[in-house]
Amino acid sequence: MELGNLTRCSEFLLLGLSEKPELQRLIFGLFLSMYLITVFGNLLITLAVSSDSHLHTPMYFFLSNLSLIDICFTSTTIPKMLWNIQTQSKVITYEGCITQMYFFVLFVGLDNFLLTVMAYDRFVAICHPLHYMVIMNPRLCGLLVLVCWIMSALHSLLQCLMVLRLSFYSDLEIPHFFCELNQMVQLASSDTFLNNMVMYFGAVLLGGGPFVCILYSYSKIVFSICGIPSAQGKYKAFSTCVSHLLVVSLFYGTSLGVYLSSAVTQSSHSSATASVMYTVVTPMLNPFIYSLRNKDIKRAVKRFLGMAVMKGPIVLG
Repeated sequence: MELGNLTRCSEFLLLGLSEKPELQRLIFGLFLSMYLITVFGNLLITLAVSSDSHLHTPMYFFLSNLSLIDICFTSTTIPKMLWNIQTQSKVITYEGCITQMYFFVLFVGLDNFLLTVMAYDRFVAICHPLHYMVIMNPRLCGLLVLVCWIMSALHSLLQCLMVLRLSFYSDLEIPHFFCELNQMVQLASSDTFLNNMVMYFGAVLLGGGPFVCILYSYSKIVFSICGIPSAQGKYKAFSTCVSHLLVVSLFYGTSLGVYLSSAVTQSSHSSATASVMYTVVTPMLNPFIYSLRNKDIKRAVKRFLGMAVMKGPIVLG
């Protein structure tokens, strides 16, 4: 390959989920609905937790942070996709693609780390209940969230710097609805060996590591629950973990499904379709999972909505 044929690409073309014109209106309506549900549901949980003093505990502090991150997570990809469909344009600039990739990797990492922190919170609450408020003090909770942000930001910055060193052909078509890291590396025209090593090392260390920590925490939780003498006590302890377990299963299950489907089928379009599960569906379902199985969240949401309805006429007046 001659160096003269390699240029610094100024823009890419996002092909999206389908190139059929008759499906664009359906895709636009479906994704707009899911995006609005995701933003409204997660924002409602965040506002309900912050407005209810009874929910100012470590568990709900982490939950409100997870909800805010899910809003940012979906806002990284979906608005650009909707804008491209509405304007009938598939163009995204090189700078916009790198920026989108940075924030996407950042919020995926934050989701991963926060789920691990929430598993540790449940471990302390069930295995060390008498020391829970001493161990999970506000300073430690804030420090854990700060560490999650720092580690995710550094990892995302490293991945994007590795992509910046690559060369691409001009007028490159990306068979995806956003600039996904793995797709960008595969489409590069220069040597990607180092990028693949850094990408896989980051996936094992920052993806597999937290997952192992979650498994370890829940193994300890299971042993502690088995040691509770009464059936009612076992049910009460386990019920505090059900919502988190469902979210963890959904997040890791859909993420693993995306990479397995892309590895088996070797089809970029099938990978893009599968990635909808963890980029759109999972953040949309998280508020329902936590609210449907949690009486405290239900009560806080009802109270918040009641306060909003009561204050509405006064504000308008």
